[in-house]
Amino acid sequence: MSFDDRLKECARQVNACLGAAMDGWADMPVVNGMRYTIGGGKGLRGFLVMETASLFGIPDAQSVHAAAAIEALHAYSLVHDDLPCMDDDDLRRGQPTVHVKWDEATAVLVGDALQSLAFELLARDALGGPEVRIALTGTLARAAGARGMVLGQAQDIAAETAAAPLTLDQIIELQGNKTGALIEWSCEAGAILGQSDPEPLRRYARAIGLAFQIADDILDVEGDAAATGKRVGKDADAGKATFVSLLGLDGAKARAKALVEDGEAALEPYGAAAENLRQAARFVIARQS
Repeated sequence: MSFDDRLKECARQVNACLGAAMDGWADMPVVNGMRYTIGGGKGLRGFLVMETASLFGIPDAQSVHAAAAIEALHAYSLVHDDLPCMDDDDLRRGQPTVHVKWDEATAVLVGDALQSLAFELLARDALGGPEVRIALTGTLARAAGARGMVLGQAQDIAAETAAAPLTLDQIIELQGNKTGALIEWSCEAGAILGQSDPEPLRRYARAIGLAFQIADDILDVEGDAAATGKRVGKDADAGKATFVSLLGLDGAKARAKALVEDGEAALEPYGAAAENLRQAARFVIARQS
């Protein structure tokens, strides 16, 4: 199956899993907001879980629960990141953000409920024995919290009022937490499910996670809202230091390309079985949204 087809198939399975998990839930704004939020994305993180798991012979029917968990948690982070007290965005995935479509209180609760759903999914027996489920849960909690994504978000907020713009090393650290931590978990999860050494996949994930953020910074300069599904030009408007502002547009593109090459090299132990993951690395810097 080609990368494009596999990406779509994983997204289909993840969306079906999430939909089934919420089947029969109350017809209320918080639940409707959850359903609204999990649709429309590319599902890259879920794909990474399922594709890395397949390297170790783990069937989709098993890995999809972990893939659905990371997509639920990622969706929560977007809902909260879009709030007026954070990035104050009114457009996400080409649609009004949750606080715009409903209200801020609903958006907070939607995010809270999606985070809870993520860990509920990781508790499912279908994922494997207790040791596997504990490892998945513990590592995702760390990646999502004050040593991972939340730390990165806090660093991003602090940078807005800092006396001086961030240096390149500081931006790499910030984005390694804010964006990279969940991408790293998505790849590590496959190895946990396969009860194998996750280190090669961690190296791959760190490279493509940083490349992903550089691509985001480039899209903020070169993209348009219709293609990206969100506001563009906001980093420059806010005077934020980014990979583009520090490296220049050509330098940022060259750095992203080098990181993709690093990511592909990390996959060497898996041979031809990792071809879709190599394609995913190229996708993160070629995407338009």
